[in-house]
Amino acid sequence: MAKTVFDVLDTKLADIQRSQEDFVTQGGAKDHATYRDACGVIRGLALARQEIRDLAKNQMEHDDD
Repeated sequence: MAKTVFDVLDTKLADIQRSQEDFVTQGGAKDHATYRDACGVIRGLALARQEIRDLAKNQMEHDDD
């Protein structure tokens, strides 16, 4: 199946999310504020990726009509 713009965007955001997760799990956050910031970024990216998947699903369903 050909990659859609949704796939490309989700892949890019997943890479950024993994980078932030690695930062946290490898002890990159030296204080609580930095840890909270990184967790907020991770959560935001997870929410954005879910929205992208929902949009892609809706688009595919409407294309079938």
